[in-house]
Amino acid sequence: ADTSRTAALLAARLGVPVVPAHASAATPTVPDAVRALTARGHRRIALASCFTAPGRFATQCAAAAPWIASAPLGTHPSMARLLLHRYDETLMTDGALKRRALATS
Repeated sequence: ADTSRTAALLAARLGVPVVPAHASAATPTVPDAVRALTARGHRRIALASCFTAPGRFATQCAAAAPWIASAPLGTHPSMARLLLHRYDETLMTDGALKRRALATS
């Protein structure tokens, strides 16, 4: 569901068709998605990677892109900011829950 939602958001932002695809167990796979877009007449097919780090799946998917592929997200400063934000949110939520538990004990 998240992959489909992300694909829809990217399609709306870019104004081009985006087919959600998966690197491993789920379908369609990246090669399947590339074939589907090629069958619809698209030739400049780019891969928008959602991998957080380089590795086997990121490499395989990038190799399946007939035109260009984005780099994994892990080194982008926005990822670091997002991780820190989520960490801070968790601390605040856990802290609030603990204070509430102490107040009711």
